[in-house]
Amino acid sequence: MNTNSIPPVPQESLGMLLWLVRTEVVRAMEAELASKGLDLRFTQYLILKRLGLMGPMSATETARAVELDGGAMTRQLDQLERKGYLRRRPHEQDRRALRIELTTEGAALLQDMASCNERVLEAAQRSLSETERLQLHDYLSRVLQMLRDKT
Repeated sequence: MNTNSIPPVPQESLGMLLWLVRTEVVRAMEAELASKGLDLRFTQYLILKRLGLMGPMSATETARAVELDGGAMTRQLDQLERKGYLRRRPHEQDRRALRIELTTEGAALLQDMASCNERVLEAAQRSLSETERLQLHDYLSRVLQMLRDKT
């Protein structure tokens, strides 16, 4: 009997695998941002990206779009506003509410960061064929939809 053999590595659960993949994507994206000299965290990138895709939103809508609680969102918005990437504007119909929107600088930064995102995702999928990439996207989209559809 060979006592020097390496024990088999247990297969990760789906939940753990998804968490590990997300952790590595965040790490790689933050490294890409740092290599461009950008002082941004992944969460801040997501906020800017969501605002770029969805347009001006309330702080609550923005928090929901990136899965942050209100306190954490306020801190992130404060930092991004200080950096000049977004601004809070009065809501058109509700004087009590504010809308969060990208500044010209924020929109330009978002364009610059697109190449970082593309490099990270390309590296992550390098070993997959085009068909496998499409299948992976389809599978993950369906899993997400089922998790969100609680009825």
